[in-house]
Amino acid sequence: MNGNKILSALSYFSVLFAPILFPLIVWIVGDYETRTHAKRALWTHILPSIAIFIGLAVLGVMDAGFNQPAETLALSAVIVVCICALVSLYYFIWNMVKGITVLKG
Repeated sequence: MNGNKILSALSYFSVLFAPILFPLIVWIVGDYETRTHAKRALWTHILPSIAIFIGLAVLGVMDAGFNQPAETLALSAVIVVCICALVSLYYFIWNMVKGITVLKG
């Protein structure tokens, strides 16, 4: 098995052990093929964090800007948390599938 494939797959699997750090290091020191996979893995590790940040900002604005009952705020919080969880789960599964695909191909 080629070392580049293993390093590329580890960039995707690093969502389990070093989500942003490992793909960033591989992107900096790797060759062309490895850099391509590391850049994709890095973005798919960053996107769930961005979704969570946006979700927290939306909740903060809803709490500070509107005069709503607690039940409405709680329901909207549950919706935002579910959306962030689905985005994170999607990219987690995508990283696992992509890592296996790189190892097979």
